[in-house]
Amino acid sequence: MPSRGDTVVSNDVWFGYGATVMPGTRIGDGAIIAAGAVVTADVPPYTIVGGNPARPIRQCFDDADAGLLRRAAWRDWPADLVTEHARTIMAGTPADIARIATEHAQEKHL
Repeated sequence: MPSRGDTVVSNDVWFGYGATVMPGTRIGDGAIIAAGAVVTADVPPYTIVGGNPARPIRQCFDDADAGLLRRAAWRDWPADLVTEHARTIMAGTPADIARIATEHAQEKHL
């Protein structure tokens, strides 16, 4: 039987209890997979999906804010920077997180 390819789960993805991901699917950054969902197709970044088969329920952020978060890539920050800004990462706006990423990048180049 031929392979369906690799299953790829990006960063900051949340899986609800009992979710199933079929082989060969790709789940984008920040996606939320509802409890009991059966993922049979790719899930775009920052999208909430649910059902069997899983279908988009809504976007977590608009395209502009999702882009800010993907470019900020807080998961690649040094541990001390993540620790320092943990509250903002958990509860801040995408613009807040992007601002920290920009400031950190500027400090690195000074």
